[in-house]
Amino acid sequence: QAQLVESGGGLVQPGGSLRLSCAASGIFFSNYVMAWYRQAPGKQRALVASITSGASTNYVDSVKGRFTISRDNAKNTVYLQMNRLKPEDTAVYYCKAALTFESYWGQGTQVTVSS
Repeated sequence: QAQLVESGGGLVQPGGSLRLSCAASGIFFSNYVMAWYRQAPGKQRALVASITSGASTNYVDSVKGRFTISRDNAKNTVYLQMNRLKPEDTAVYYCKAALTFESYWGQGTQVTVSS
């Protein structure tokens, strides 16, 4: 049974940093494309960053240069390092594992950027 568990969210001041983690179990982790999405209040869930099994990365323009996605296949974990956070980064952040015909989501972790 596949399971993704996010952690690392919280309250941070503008300009601060957070590191999100997503631990996977029940899947052959290294085969999956891993991604972080976020959903702000009143908005649709949207892709933030992704990383392939070969460690190629992709970012939405609004986080380029501030966020870094990485993966540790030995620990079945994907990370999102978030620097220079802005109030508009406030959202619930979700982890997703995907192959061509299947995908799994975590339960989400709240990130709030506020002074």
